[in-house]
Amino acid sequence: MTRTIFRSGNSTVVSLPPEVLDDLGLRIGDEVSVVTDVQHNHIIVQPITSTSREITPALLDEIDQFIDRYRPALDELAKD
Repeated sequence: MTRTIFRSGNSTVVSLPPEVLDDLGLRIGDEVSVVTDVQHNHIIVQPITSTSREITPALLDEIDQFIDRYRPALDELAKD
């Protein structure tokens, strides 16, 4: 599977298709560990198992709405 690296604000992003998230039991808001294996030229993304689920789907929806509403201002702030 091929993915494209792109910029989102000040971050560099690689999207993960739903089937990859499903295979690992991940959902939006879950934390993952990102490790590089320079010797083999690999990027390793692993789920972090946590018993705490402080980020709820409702909170993520509120954040998405905030970003949508204030996108122009956030983009301007990201330029600095």
